[in-house]
Formats: sequence, C-alpha cells, structure tokens
Amino acid sequence: MTQTTITQPQSGGSKPTDVYFFGTCLLDIFMPEAGMDAMTLLEQQGIRVHFPMEQSCCGQPAFSSGHPEEAFDVAKAQLDLFPENWPIVVPSGSCGGMMKHHWPTMFKHTEHEATASNIAGRVVEFTNFLVDIGYQPKDVGAPAKVAVHTSCSARREMGVHLTGWALVDSLENVERVVHSHESECCGFGGTFSVKQPDISGAMVTDKVSSLKATEAVEIISADAGCMLNIGGKIAKDEPGMPRPKHIATFLLERTGGKA
Repeated sequence: MTQTTITQPQSGGSKPTDVYFFGTCLLDIFMPEAGMDAMTLLEQQGIRVHFPMEQSCCGQPAFSSGHPEEAFDVAKAQLDLFPENWPIVVPSGSCGGMMKHHWPTMFKHTEHEATASNIAGRVVEFTNFLVDIGYQPKDVGAPAKVAVHTSCSARREMGVHLTGWALVDSLENVERVVHSHESECCGFGGTFSVKQPDISGAMVTDKVSSLKATEAVEIISADAGCMLNIGGKIAKDEPGMPRPKHIATFLLERTGGKA
C-alpha cells in the first residue's frame, strides 16, 4: 500500500468555480442520496458541479482482488471524462486513494500515463476538499454525540480521517466520541469479506461492539463499502443502533440544508 505523509488539515485555500464529481459505483448503486447530498453541499458553496454521466468504477474492486488487467480496462474507461483542469472531488477515501495513488502506477509506461498522472494530481477526497476551501459549517442541529468510522484506505493512503474529524469537530453542538476500535478495519475489504467471511465477520463484530459502547446517536463515515458492512451487521444483530450515515448527508442535515 502506498505510504502517505499525513499532516494536520489546513483550511482557507482558494475555492474553484467548477469541479468534477466522481460518484463511485457503490455510492451510485446503494446510496445515491448521499452522492446527491455531497453535490448539493458543494453547490451551496457557490461551486458548479459537473457529473460525467459515463463514469462507472475506479477499478479498485478488480485491482484489490488480484486482477490488474481487468482493473486497467475499467479505469481506462474513466480517463477521458475529466478534460478540463478542474478538481475531481471523490466522496470516498478508498476510491480517491485508488485514483490518486494507484492509477499513475497502473498506467505507467502506457499511452495513458500522462492523462492518469494529470487526473491523479487533481483528485481530492470530499472532506479534504471542504477543509481546503475553508468550509465552516454553521451547526443548527440539536446537541448530539457521534462516532466516526474511516476506511483503511481513507486513513492510511489519504489521511482524511483528519479532515473528517475536523469537520465534525467544527460543529458547535456535536460531540465526537472516539471508540476503542476506531483505527481498525471493519472487515469489508471488498471481496475479502466474501472470501474470508469468518475473519470479516469477527472484525465487523468488534467494530460494531466498539461503536455501540460509545452510545453515539449517529455513526458517520465517508466510504460506502464500510457503511454497507457495518450497517448490515447492525441491521442483523443490533437493530436498536443507528445505521452509518455518509458525512455529506450528516453535514447537510446539521447545517439546515436537508429536511
């Protein structure tokens, strides 16, 4: 896995007039409302959001399952979708990590190398982008205790657990509680959860138990795969617990932009 130097999030950067939005296949298929909420939040900042309709998948599922040729073909189909020199906002640290850190290597020494490198340089994860442009949410919600889960790639490749924390901590009426297994994997890992169900099941059991112990009324994440895995476990064994909510939806609700 690519090692990334992680620094504390900075804010107050310049705000672009236009961005591309790469919605990710999991969000598009299973949680489209969260993607719409993310785009709404960006538009509320006075930014024009462009959603290339031909987009599909970054290629990570095939790549992490040991099928580089298939991953290459899937990712290649995305390369011509971002011709303007605008930031590419990705509402997933996992998919963002694939595009930013693995595309340049995957396309190295091919005719697509320059394009892939250019795109990688413009990819920015959603919470990172909000912090970079100086987004300061005004909390209009009731007092609430929340717990945050960050995917492995988002934390270790992109360092965006820091920007996620920063956004949650900036909400005046929200208390972020740290759970005992916060830095650990939820057990999803794409096909890992299918090929190694016993190990995956034990991991998500620990994760959900840790989240439950916080007594948080909201569980916040920014990666759909983890949300599906944790949410599925909760639905099966802990129906009284809150289901994970994408941070875009959470921010939109807390700032009064969503009923």
